Amino acid sequence: MKFSFSGRYHGYNGKKFQKDLISGLIVGIVAIPLGMAFAIASGVKPEYGLYTTFVAGILISFLGGSKFQIGGPTGAFIPILFGIVMQYGYENLLIAGFMAGVILLFMGIFKLGGIINFIPRPVTIGFTTGIAVTIFTGQIANFLGLHNLQNHQDFLSNMKELILHLSKINMYSVLTAVICLVLIIVTPMLFSKIPGSLVGLLISTVVASIFYPDKIATIGSIYGPIPKSLPNLHLPSLSIEHIQSLIKPAFAIAILGGIESLLSAVVADGMSRTRHNSNRELIGQGIANMITPLFGGIPATGAIARTATNIKSGAESPFSGIIHGIVVLLVLLLFAPYASNIPLASMAPILIVVAWNMSERKEFAHVLKNKTAESFVLLITFLLTVFTDLITAVEVGLILSAIIFLKHMSNLLVIAKILPDLTKKNDQITVPVINEEYNCPQISIYSVEGALFFGVANKFENSIMEEINKQSKILILEMGRVPYLDITGESNLSNVVKQYRKHGGIVIISELQDQPRHMLKKTRLDEFIGYEHFFEKTGEAFSYALTKFSFPK
Repeated sequence: MKFSFSGRYHGYNGKKFQKDLISGLIVGIVAIPLGMAFAIASGVKPEYGLYTTFVAGILISFLGGSKFQIGGPTGAFIPILFGIVMQYGYENLLIAGFMAGVILLFMGIFKLGGIINFIPRPVTIGFTTGIAVTIFTGQIANFLGLHNLQNHQDFLSNMKELILHLSKINMYSVLTAVICLVLIIVTPMLFSKIPGSLVGLLISTVVASIFYPDKIATIGSIYGPIPKSLPNLHLPSLSIEHIQSLIKPAFAIAILGGIESLLSAVVADGMSRTRHNSNRELIGQGIANMITPLFGGIPATGAIARTATNIKSGAESPFSGIIHGIVVLLVLLLFAPYASNIPLASMAPILIVVAWNMSERKEFAHVLKNKTAESFVLLITFLLTVFTDLITAVEVGLILSAIIFLKHMSNLLVIAKILPDLTKKNDQITVPVINEEYNCPQISIYSVEGALFFGVANKFENSIMEEINKQSKILILEMGRVPYLDITGESNLSNVVKQYRKHGGIVIISELQDQPRHMLKKTRLDEFIGYEHFFEKTGEAFSYALTKFSFPK
């Protein structure tokens, strides 16, 4: 793919750079607590979230296809990454992330950027809301100060573990979490330009450090001090065994990462009146996710909330995203030791608010109230996301959506018997009512309307085959309203032709569209039917059929 940066930086000047600098600084500050929180919730050390934020953040902005995209760890990844860490361990998470990057890279190279259009909205709402519920419930323990709980991979076991330890609630943790939560909510109301998550994190940490320093768990007491240095380069040990065992989690990361990044890019387009390059975006995401694990970072994707903040803060180009990554790096190098004092109870409200904002509760309720088949898909996808895993939920959601779509399409197939109106000129065919007085037993004309594919092919064949047992010797199929014919439909059409020939009849086809015509040519069914039996107009086909009979006067 050809990369050209001229369009993204057209007319760039010092004034625009100043805006990018301010925007990058704001987004970088917002990203710091989120990066640590997402890492902790994913089951890894908080510094890995920071490594991801600045490495992937810089690369996604520099190489991606969206002018304002901000990349990094996101809440959507938490259930998947936590499950991988629980089952395979942190080192294998890095390998799965690298493999996901390779998959994303090839998706972009092979121009699969339009994949988002094939994910039904009920499925995306269902798994997004399910992820939000998983994130929310996963932070209850930190909010209440419950630690050393046994982690499980399934939702019910974790809820059971939580309930069994409710008697050990730490009220200092609850107080800290409430202070942080209130400040997260109130700050934007009073100061729209100041990130509430940062204010809540700082003030609640200061309160806890001054008034009850040893009463609650902190990042340092649980995970150890955050290193004040750059991460070491670490090459993953790929092997056939690793690829085989991790290919499914890698695909899950890649598909979710692709969906999230393209959704974020679409949101950015709407806010900034720009247009992203979806294939280039996937390539940028792929390269970022291949390089980030080399520095110990977890998988990253486009972050909708941070991207929106970037645009609202006045960003002019991808430089703002690059600056945001540099800001995170500088904070890591200069202030890392102080981050060890952050209470885990201060991190919980940040993720709870993230879960609330990403829950799509209004859209969820809207689709559910419609009580359609899509409502069923939504509910099943949501429940499977919460009670099993995201991979299963998306697979089942897509399968159910496909079945519903095919069912709807099959209902659109209309096969009607028609007759020519001999009072009309120019070989016109109308559709008068057919009855015993008005019928043509020797020539049957059927109008076929709708896609002729595997879901309806048998219905088509069964409807037509009834004519074989009658006196009809010529079958005319008017297929001008058949936009698509698949190999199953072609096979059933072939069966009709063969049966008609077996009974001494012929089949004539009129008004065939390009795609069905191409399919018949590929399978050579047009040759079997006979080129002389294809007509542009049904009236011409009927006139030809009349020459095959000697009717009594």
